Amino acid sequence: MRIAAYVYPGWHAIPERDASFHPGFTEWELVEACRPRFDGHAQPRVPLWGRYDDRDPREVGRRIAAARAHGVDAFVYGFFWCRGKRVFEDALDRGFLGSSEGERAPFALMWANRMPRRVLPVRRADLPVIDPERLVSSDVDDFVALLELAAERYFARPNYLRVSGRAYFSIFDSSFFLRELGLDAAREAIARARDSLGRRGHALHLAAIEPGRDVQPELARVGFDSVTHYVLLPDWSGPFLQDYAQRAAACAATWPELARACALPYMPSVAPGWDASPRGADFGATRPDKYPWSPVVVGEHPERFRDALARALRYASAHSGPDPLVFIASLNEWSEGHALEPDARYGLRWLEAVRAARSTLAACSSSSLPQHSA
Repeated sequence: MRIAAYVYPGWHAIPERDASFHPGFTEWELVEACRPRFDGHAQPRVPLWGRYDDRDPREVGRRIAAARAHGVDAFVYGFFWCRGKRVFEDALDRGFLGSSEGERAPFALMWANRMPRRVLPVRRADLPVIDPERLVSSDVDDFVALLELAAERYFARPNYLRVSGRAYFSIFDSSFFLRELGLDAAREAIARARDSLGRRGHALHLAAIEPGRDVQPELARVGFDSVTHYVLLPDWSGPFLQDYAQRAAACAATWPELARACALPYMPSVAPGWDASPRGADFGATRPDKYPWSPVVVGEHPERFRDALARALRYASAHSGPDPLVFIASLNEWSEGHALEPDARYGLRWLEAVRAARSTLAACSSSSLPQHSA
């Protein structure tokens, strides 16, 4: 049983955001500037060790080492690719792989098939939550090229994450990928990618993230191997304030049905919290009822997160296949309020919760063994 944390690679300046905002812009500005917007609102949520540049191997290595010491086994980096163009790649290539920890720690890629936001904080509530221009189009040749690049630069590394011997790769918006290509073209793209990787000595484990109901029955036939989520916590049609423990339990109740609907193993994902307020301008009491302003999950606490993670570990142990993964969203998405990294509020207790959840699973496993008298 392994635990993998998603990593948001957007904590350094890039030319695209320099042009959209100002030279040197990063989302640290949003995180540090956010202020409480209702009674008891836990903002700003800031790192205990301060802001950092995720291209810096020393800073990244320190955080990876802390996570591994507390029971995080692997790290799934967001991989922004749009027909050969990449952004935020230096977080992985320089920050993680350039560190001594990154040379050893297992890692994998999640294709973030959306480009980063060009307007932050979001100021207009009349616009779509997802700007259509951010959606990354693809086709058969493009998908094969993406996987070939991933194989050449990453799958070949000895510490690339594998599931039952196959290189793990996930697609963030699997529904858009399937709807845009169509099922036949998507099946061809995946089959051709597998053939190409096979000639290079790699087998592929392809995971679909948060597939819509319309595509769930098609995932196995198209060529996916498992299904999972990124953040599975807020109820987008629910009230503005949502209780963490209630939402975590409600989400866990959906895991078996999703596995049945997709006819694939479901590898659960849990989050320590959710609050994307830093990404939205402060509208006061007239806040819009949509992302990034609403909802906000309240009542998050390391002990409640420990319980949610322990539940995910128990589920995966029983239902997620012979080599299961459990995901945490995320290591460091500070601007959406889900980060395992030490924070100014709870210190290292989010990471300590990971260790405690693993200990709980180990204790349960030991107690289930048959007892023999002397």
